[in-house]
Amino acid sequence: MARPDSGLARLQGWMQGLVVDVHRPVPADAVDGVILPSRTLAPAERVEIYRRMYPLRMREALESDYETLLHFVGDERFDILVHGYIAAHPSRSYTLNRLGDHFPDYVASAEGLPRPAFCAELARLEHAIALVFDAAESDALDAEAVAAMGERVAGLRLRPIEAFRLLSFRYPANAYLQSVRDDSHDHPRIAVKNNWLAVFRRDHAVRRLVLSKDQHGLLTALLTGDTLGEAVLRTIASARRKPAPEEFFRWFRDWVGLRLFRAL
Repeated sequence: MARPDSGLARLQGWMQGLVVDVHRPVPADAVDGVILPSRTLAPAERVEIYRRMYPLRMREALESDYETLLHFVGDERFDILVHGYIAAHPSRSYTLNRLGDHFPDYVASAEGLPRPAFCAELARLEHAIALVFDAAESDALDAEAVAAMGERVAGLRLRPIEAFRLLSFRYPANAYLQSVRDDSHDHPRIAVKNNWLAVFRRDHAVRRLVLSKDQHGLLTALLTGDTLGEAVLRTIASARRKPAPEEFFRWFRDWVGLRLFRAL
């Protein structure tokens, strides 16, 4: 148990450096008077146990969220990533759910990774999945309520549910993730090919919906504040092949069915 005195504040900066450097000894004078001994361990010995477990616990937390990136870069490179990351971004929350929030940015600037741009996209995808998994529940838009609006539906401004993320990639991050989850040895070739994805939660499970460029454009316009009618016109104006009206209707019907939008 820690004693409630000013020594705790004095220890904070020292502890953050200590837990990511397993080679530094734990000096007894830094913890005596702040950490109580147990029946069998001195204060410094108690801190030593925590210090040695900390990097392992951080790795376990990041590995659970970034298992596809781990698969691609391998154990050794992933260990180096984790060690550098927790030194730069130590956990500051009571929960480890937020530990990896800066990990995609860290991966994007890390050195020594194979296919670094692809690694950054894998991290961004897996971070989106983690955020969607933990997001708050939202009441979803009801299809019958939409149908009852008739032509007025064109004036709707729709907001996505909390458990939703819209993504675009230059590499096959989603296909690679799926091949890892399928335990397949037939992974996609890492080549540039633009692709688009929606990640959302439904029935307590995270799902991934592959999108066309125009579908991604329409959802982007809706999510940035356009009415449904404005979003359709914006998508038509930017599309190389003009989608037919029935295509827009089918997309919107399917997305409402998937409960991607919040209730009115």
